[in-house]
Amino acid sequence: MTAASSDFAAVGTDYAAYSEGGRGLLRHEIVARRVLAQLGDEPVRVLDVGCGDGEMVLRLAAAGHHVTGAEVSAEMLGRAEQKLAAAGVADRVRLVEADIYDLPFDGEVFDAVVCHGVVMYLPDPAEPVRNLARLVAPGGLLSILTKNALAVGVREALRGEYDSALAQIESGQTASMGHLGIVTRGDTPEYLDQLARDNGLSPLPWQGVRIFHDHYPKDWHPEPEVFAKALAVEWAASSRSPYRELGRLVHALARREATS
Repeated sequence: MTAASSDFAAVGTDYAAYSEGGRGLLRHEIVARRVLAQLGDEPVRVLDVGCGDGEMVLRLAAAGHHVTGAEVSAEMLGRAEQKLAAAGVADRVRLVEADIYDLPFDGEVFDAVVCHGVVMYLPDPAEPVRNLARLVAPGGLLSILTKNALAVGVREALRGEYDSALAQIESGQTASMGHLGIVTRGDTPEYLDQLARDNGLSPLPWQGVRIFHDHYPKDWHPEPEVFAKALAVEWAASSRSPYRELGRLVHALARREATS
């Protein structure tokens, strides 16, 4: 278990509140929309590494896919189990207690491997990405969501935290305090794409996630009509430069070539 994983297990309640708020919902909606579009309509096998309390597992299973959720925290797995049972999709899900550095899936491959909001808590993405990529089947998808190194200081500047913003912008540092009170570090989309190539996958166009609303307060709970408009704007900007470069998060995707 990594130190970051241990810390994250202690903030499960805060993460649940984040996921249910406007900022968390924007992230989940944008990322799920892109992943589900890539998976297509037929049920496939998906591995979610660092599945937390099962938010993405639930969305994938609700769409008809067969999902394995791997999570280092037994507490978070318990939360996921309850959420999936309440939604009536537990029969399509397998939950496994596992660390990204020691995944127990030898001999298995998946049509998609997703890892969202994990790499930014780890010291370097190279080994984790290698561990994820080896589990991607021919023709399969790899989806990684992490902190965007291109947008360091943007959240802080928009919040008026000028000293912090200036320090990050002038130094180019990617480490800063995340919304859960844990330090996160970022990667550039170009580096994530190169890691995909290094592991035999071909990058797909990346997205910037939460471009215009990242500096909003944690307790932002917009009315449905307002949220729908915010989501439409964020979705439109997520795949377009220069907007996507300013997203707090980068969603990098890659695909392994199918065998004939």
